[in-house]
Amino acid sequence: MARFAYVNGRYVPHADAAVHVEDRGYQFADGVYEVVAIQNGRLVDEEGHIDRLDRSLRELSITWPMTRRALGLVMRQLIARNRVENGLVYLQITRGVAARDFKFPKGVKPSIVMTTKRMSFGPAVTVSAGVKVITLPDIRWKRRDIKSVSLLPQVLGKQKAVEAGAFEGWQVDEEGYVTEGCSSNAWIVTKDGKLVTRNATSSILNGITRQTLLRIAAQEGIEFEERPFTVEEAYEAREAFISSATTYAIPIAQIDDRIIANGHPGTLTMKLRQLYIDYANGVEPAVRSTGTGSGAG
Repeated sequence: MARFAYVNGRYVPHADAAVHVEDRGYQFADGVYEVVAIQNGRLVDEEGHIDRLDRSLRELSITWPMTRRALGLVMRQLIARNRVENGLVYLQITRGVAARDFKFPKGVKPSIVMTTKRMSFGPAVTVSAGVKVITLPDIRWKRRDIKSVSLLPQVLGKQKAVEAGAFEGWQVDEEGYVTEGCSSNAWIVTKDGKLVTRNATSSILNGITRQTLLRIAAQEGIEFEERPFTVEEAYEAREAFISSATTYAIPIAQIDDRIIANGHPGTLTMKLRQLYIDYANGVEPAVRSTGTGSGAG
């Protein structure tokens, strides 16, 4: 079956999709992106993702290439053309094509591309066994709340994780606190059963899945705190997990060389994961994201 991409107003065969060599996204990473999950043909947390896209564009002074309504129509058309039932849609907007110069060009139209991908959200074996993460220094810029396409530190971190036989890398700031994963938000459950994830500042990407999980926790009466936690605190946690638009919630069995609790997925993690899956399938009442807040989904 043919696979299509959307590039600046045209649906084109995926293999032929391309942007100009002087697109500022290619030359300067001068752009932003979003990833929206598709569950049983439904866009999950769509409004929150588009709200965050709008915020990222405003923070970088990039104009919208089309209206929000048109963007929604294009996403759905691309999903239909590629017959994606479960997977994701990736969209990227850059400042546009201009002669290479650091300052903002004038009179340039933003570039927009979209692609889709079929996938499952956490293979059964991964969820049932839990995953390993490693810790590494956070070497990113200071505006991680913008979902920028400048992802080289995360690429290097992911590669270190792969070489260590791990699923993800947890980035750690200079004070020894976990910020977030290379492409996910980081969570622990303390020994007294409290859910903890880092507060949303410019130090992390305020994940849309993260926001929805917090609202689900509040609805369920689950006590939580938004605050930094140390690597040592994570080692001693009752549970740990990661969240993103493409993993939902995945339990962690090991951090570095330390087994977390009994090495099996925790009950609270699995409860939150199932509640989020129900929400993604439209079983639960809609939980609207605030869409505020690079790296996680």
